[in-house]
Amino acid sequence: MGEVGGSEPVIATARLDLHHISATDLVTLFETPDNPALFQGKPYTNPHRVLMDSSGPLRWRVPQVQADPHVNRWFVRWMVERSSGVIVGSLSFHGPPDEEGMVEIGLEVHDGFQRQGFGREALLGMWLWVVKQPGVKTLRYTVNPNNSASVALVQQFGFANVGQQIDEEDGPEDIYEMSASDFGQRFL
Repeated sequence: MGEVGGSEPVIATARLDLHHISATDLVTLFETPDNPALFQGKPYTNPHRVLMDSSGPLRWRVPQVQADPHVNRWFVRWMVERSSGVIVGSLSFHGPPDEEGMVEIGLEVHDGFQRQGFGREALLGMWLWVVKQPGVKTLRYTVNPNNSASVALVQQFGFANVGQQIDEEDGPEDIYEMSASDFGQRFL
């Protein structure tokens, strides 16, 4: 496990490097997104201002990290296209495994990079990482049933639709799940 406030190791996929954002940088990104220190000396750039103009998951993750910096290891990663060093999106678990061992993930691919397989590749990388973590038993992905691209994406992995919930902000969402062991058997 990374030190409190530090970053977790990079998760490498075929075309992406998934760079973990340290707790300190996560708070800075939320409070002062134009702070140049966020990208100084880093192996990536953010010309599309991912998570800078819209806080996305930061409005939920930052208070969680401020309450307990240890939970940050489960949180936000930049999706960096390795060949260009450009951030093409971000993704994050909603928290550590709950009491039943469930982890839920969310992601956003910048408009200019959608439908190029980056979402699938990033999810695969994160899920391959998380199924090796202690206490993880179930992978969850929730999606608006009208978001055909995201529905198709999670179905490509073989996740089962196990129900629906009403999200306070997003409205109705279909809930897709797969056991960590099944995912590991299929993809490890």
